[in-house]
Amino acid sequence: MDLLTQHSPLWLLGLALSLLATGLVAGVLAGLLGVGGGIVIVPVLFHLFTLLDIDPAVRMHLAVGTSLASIIPTSLMSTQAHRRRGSLDPQLIRRLLPGVIVGIVIGAVMSRYLRGPALSAVFGVVALLVAVQMAFKREGSAWADGLPGPRGTATIGGIIGCLSILMGIGGGTLGVPTLANLRVPMHTAVGTGALLGTVISIPGALALIVNGLDVQGLPPLSLGYVNLLGVALIVPATMVSTRWGAALAHSINAKRLRQVFAAFLGLTAARMLAGLL
Repeated sequence: MDLLTQHSPLWLLGLALSLLATGLVAGVLAGLLGVGGGIVIVPVLFHLFTLLDIDPAVRMHLAVGTSLASIIPTSLMSTQAHRRRGSLDPQLIRRLLPGVIVGIVIGAVMSRYLRGPALSAVFGVVALLVAVQMAFKREGSAWADGLPGPRGTATIGGIIGCLSILMGIGGGTLGVPTLANLRVPMHTAVGTGALLGTVISIPGALALIVNGLDVQGLPPLSLGYVNLLGVALIVPATMVSTRWGAALAHSINAKRLRQVFAAFLGLTAARMLAGLL
């Protein structure tokens, strides 16, 4: 309880309201655009923690860990929904999972030793690439027809697993566009992305908890690099607002909205990278 007494009630109220707003924004955008919540939660949390003057040494790690823990429930629910609809291809999953698991282990180890600026650089660069892909991808274009051989597939899975841990995102943000560009049917790509989100988020959150134990400068109610108050407020807000976003998606120009989000993500990534200079 000593951590709570270090901050005024107004500061704690501001933290709680900001975390709740983060979940609402992430859910609406996820429902509107079909993107994973983590790609929204991490940059919003990072800037929130900056405004709240949380120790710069832990800001990015805290944003990544809290994001990974927050997307566990939604990824589990999404996986079950896609399984019931037959959107999971067992053969595709068997080919990808070994590489993804190796990537998760590598990412978990790297996150322990990388400093905050390095994590920000990883997020910034990859988010910038995702933004460009979202903004300029042409309908029907693809990199190849189907997954490559065993080594190539293992490499793809490893990159998705490792980068997702380091960025605090599930499997959808990187997995879905990658599989879609390999001409995997979109419903299968989305279902696979949901499953990868479950596989990635649970060990990822546990790793960030362990890595952050006994670290100084964390905000109140943090378990390692996972802020429990953040998880408690972001999860229900995201679950509710995702439905709002999905409903709005039918009345808004999806292509234009995707371009606007790509611009937001690109500017956020560029700002994070510029802050490192």
